[in-house]
Amino acid sequence: MKTRSVLTVSELTGRIKQTLEPEYSDLLVEGEISNLKVPASGHFYFTLKDNTSQVRAVMFRFRNKTLRYRPEDGMKVVCKCRINVYEPRGEYQLLVDTMTPRGIGDLQFAFEQLKRKLEAEGLFDGTKKKPIPFLPEKIAVITSPSGAAVKDIIQIIKRRFSNMPVLVVPVKVQGDLAAAEIEAALDLVNRRNLADIIILGRGGGAIEDLWAFNEERVARAVFASRIPVISAVGHETDVTITDFVADLRAPTPSAAAEIAVREKEKLQKQIRQAAGRLKNVLLQVVEKNRLKMNYCRNFLHDRAKLLSDLRLRNDDLSMRLCHTLDSRLRLKRTTVDGIRKRLLSAPLTNLINTKKSRLNLVLEKGSSRLVARKNARQARFQNCAAKLASLSPLHTLNRGFSITRHLPDSQTVKTAAKLSPGDMLNIRFAKGSADAKVIKVNG
Repeated sequence: MKTRSVLTVSELTGRIKQTLEPEYSDLLVEGEISNLKVPASGHFYFTLKDNTSQVRAVMFRFRNKTLRYRPEDGMKVVCKCRINVYEPRGEYQLLVDTMTPRGIGDLQFAFEQLKRKLEAEGLFDGTKKKPIPFLPEKIAVITSPSGAAVKDIIQIIKRRFSNMPVLVVPVKVQGDLAAAEIEAALDLVNRRNLADIIILGRGGGAIEDLWAFNEERVARAVFASRIPVISAVGHETDVTITDFVADLRAPTPSAAAEIAVREKEKLQKQIRQAAGRLKNVLLQVVEKNRLKMNYCRNFLHDRAKLLSDLRLRNDDLSMRLCHTLDSRLRLKRTTVDGIRKRLLSAPLTNLINTKKSRLNLVLEKGSSRLVARKNARQARFQNCAAKLASLSPLHTLNRGFSITRHLPDSQTVKTAAKLSPGDMLNIRFAKGSADAKVIKVNG
């Protein structure tokens, strides 16, 4: 009977490693990412799973740094990988070389992921976009110096406004270095304040060709620009992150040039038309003011004539007033002179005696009238007093009657029914009064 060899755990694990790793060195595995961890080393450690099974996986930093998106838990991906047996624990895992989102390309996924992130941060907010100047003094064009886009932009600007200064800032528009150069160009134009408008763009191409304009660093540089930025990337159907962040999106580089610069001839025509309208308005104003001036001059001439007439009338009235005053004064003076003469001609003693006699007569008449009025008033008073006395309750008391009041409230007692034995009474007689106590009440 053949004796079976006994393997150690290490030997077993080694045989498994030697069997699996060469056999499964080039795999495409589809699954869902779960429990993704990224330590300080930068490696991706995660689990790749489906409905019934799961397997550990790792994507080292030198591999994952080429990804244009960030993997997330729950993302379905297709991994190009190989099996690796980790002998110390007797476990196998997948070493991932590349990773592609399932059903969508990695670039498109990265585009959507960055778009959601920047939109959440407010970089697409329309209220934060800067207005495009009506007529800039200088335009900066950030693009490739050898592409067709820059030629089209310059040609259109010069055709529309021949003396418009254009500064071309040359950059790479695709490749690994493009994003950094575009970011630096934006910073340069802003830092030195080299233009009033920035046109950022390039011609059309595949999403890989346009990818520099989907980089986060370019998007943030556009958003941070103090100078308004017009995005002019690719054709009208091409959409980049820069289009959303820029202050204005142009469908093509040529359209961006038309937006940035107005036609000089049209502006000059508008100026001439405006100048003509202004001239007509000014002529109307001048004519209107001339008519007002003539009216005022005629009005003042009429008022001057009226003022002259009023002065003549005033002089006439002044003279008449002086004449009238002189006449009245002479008349009053004559009257005073007559009275003085009469006073001087009649003896003063006679005049005094006459006035004294008249005064005595007045006094006598007044005295007799006062005495008669006094006597009449006294008679009326005595008559009223007699009537009052006849009506007084005291007059009744003189005939033997009395007034009874209940104590202590001094209420007049009119009927015995309101009294009770023991009540105190005050009885008023014609002369004097007495207090009494009720012993018995009858009736």
